[in-house]
Amino acid sequence: MSPVRRCSRTACGRPAVATLTYVYADSTAVLGPLATYAEPHCYDLCSEHSARLTAPRGWDVVRLAVDTGPARPSGDDLEALADAVREAARAPRRPVEPTDAKPSRRKIDPMEVARRGHLRVLRSPDS
Repeated sequence: MSPVRRCSRTACGRPAVATLTYVYADSTAVLGPLATYAEPHCYDLCSEHSARLTAPRGWDVVRLAVDTGPARPSGDDLEALADAVREAARAPRRPVEPTDAKPSRRKIDPMEVARRGHLRVLRSPDS
């Protein structure tokens, strides 16, 4: 399965750039940036179909700004990555043992220096 989300329109295989949601109580169709996750009651649309979108008579269409350019990391993303690398470098030089009373089922890798969540710091094979 392709990681790129496709347009929800029948027979359209173009990549989606916007998400369409209906607010039935307000008779409003909201077209905004592509949602982070595919939702069952939303429709992903390509740039052509989102530009040609019309709503039923009596309905309003709210168009939120859609950035069609390629996604780039923000300054916050890069700063968070740099902080994570700095923190990993300051980590203790021995494996972190779980503090709960239950025995751990996780096998400790001799190359592992530290662990935080799903991230691991590994010892260099040269040392």
